[in-house]
Amino acid sequence: MDNKKFPNESAGRKMIKAVPTAYSEQRILDIKNMLFDKMKKLETINYIYVINKKEELIGVFSVKEIFRSPEQTKVREIMKKEIIKVRPYTDQEKIAISALKNNLKSIPVVDKNNKFLGVIPSDIILDILNSENIEDFLKIAGIHSPLQKILKGSTLYLTKVRLPWLIFGLLGGIFAAWIIAFFEEPLRTNFILAAFIPLILYVASAVGTQTETLFIRNLVLDSRLAITKYLLREIKTGFLMALILGVLLSLISVFWFSSPYYIGIILGISLFLTILMAILIGVFIPWLLQKFKKDPAIGSGPFGTIIRDILSLVIYFLITAFLLRFF
Repeated sequence: MDNKKFPNESAGRKMIKAVPTAYSEQRILDIKNMLFDKMKKLETINYIYVINKKEELIGVFSVKEIFRSPEQTKVREIMKKEIIKVRPYTDQEKIAISALKNNLKSIPVVDKNNKFLGVIPSDIILDILNSENIEDFLKIAGIHSPLQKILKGSTLYLTKVRLPWLIFGLLGGIFAAWIIAFFEEPLRTNFILAAFIPLILYVASAVGTQTETLFIRNLVLDSRLAITKYLLREIKTGFLMALILGVLLSLISVFWFSSPYYIGIILGISLFLTILMAILIGVFIPWLLQKFKKDPAIGSGPFGTIIRDILSLVIYFLITAFLLRFF
């Protein structure tokens, strides 16, 4: 079967075929002789894959078992029948994650009839992990093009893939500036509140990025993730973090910056609500993108950042405008 008929980032394109196979009725001695005879032709020997006369995959055992078992032992006595395997059209990221979850050095590839086609060896799995990590990093920056095009793209192409999100961020920044200008009066009379704007935005961004990263990884590792249960756990975690950080900021503003007590109250409540908002956005955006069959990693980029920044400012200034009426 020609590997080139499969998509670039699929198991079928990444698999190798020169791997050791055996039949269940063979002896360990037969396997040893086979390995010595074919050693130079084999591309990997981490596992021996057991097939039947129809070339269907029925078992697997580690090469270590050959040296642990008596030479007259039958293959069927040592092989494992529960096999982690993938189809030729399986995406490469799922292959790498499956290998990590199950602590495997290679993963077999079978067709819909369970016919053994080849394996994804350890070196290719490592290459996949490296490329996927780079692509995820690029997506966080708002760049959603194939890695090879990014590495070798022209100036015009790189501008094309990077500029749209920067324009979106620019417009979002202008809107954020308008929000600040709208609340100019309370900032003028209580300048200390303006000094804490960068802190509010940073904490929201940090919490949101943490939440998005953990949620996206959970989505990848568990396609049946119970979103309601996960969100409830995140809210509980966020509530505790928000309470601690909110109280801490309130105390610091009063005792370190010698601010009026009501400034501490405004900062504490604002940070508390901002953290809860960042967690909700951090889960909602990737979940929504997944529902629309889009890569949830794009929610970690400028899109999620500018949404958090705008909402953080809105929360901060609304709390400020509301509470200043009472002081």
